Amino acid sequence: MENLPEAFKLLVVGMLTVFCILLIVIYFGKLLIALVKVNKYAPEEVAKPAKAALKSTPAAAVDQQTMSIIQAAVSQLTGGKGKVSKVEKVN
Repeated sequence: MENLPEAFKLLVVGMLTVFCILLIVIYFGKLLIALVKVNKYAPEEVAKPAKAALKSTPAAAVDQQTMSIIQAAVSQLTGGKGKVSKVEKVN
């Protein structure tokens, strides 16, 4: 029983230490978020388009059999409510 006041002191000091460290983490996190949102210190690099991308080529058409398979799959998955409006090949 004689060590009880010292135990409470240690309890209070420990809890205050954890509280202060959590406040520091919170405010540094907010500062980091603010710096990233502004992004004036490291602006995004703009990618230049490649020479091959500059040439405009028409998209390859999907054959009729593939289109009907896609439409059937969409119809089955959506219960007849879905509609395929456009299909393009992705390179």
